[in-house]
Amino acid sequence: MDSGMISKIQKAKQYAQERERIQFTEFTVSFQGNHNNYTVEYNNGKWHCGCDFFATRGVCSHTMALERVLEGMLAPSS
Repeated sequence: MDSGMISKIQKAKQYAQERERIQFTEFTVSFQGNHNNYTVEYNNGKWHCGCDFFATRGVCSHTMALERVLEGMLAPSS
């Protein structure tokens, strides 16, 4: 392996440990819940989930779980 690639691998490891460098602004995920699969979206600080609970409350276990997983990595709402 050449020295350029070794340097990039080392930098990638550093970046992975420094989570504050990464900020998600938008994404879509498939979330396997206990009763069904749901599409969860995040766009500029706003969540959306296809589950019935989110439709009535604007929040759900799927969005809350992702907030915990991605803590400190989400762009604030604009």
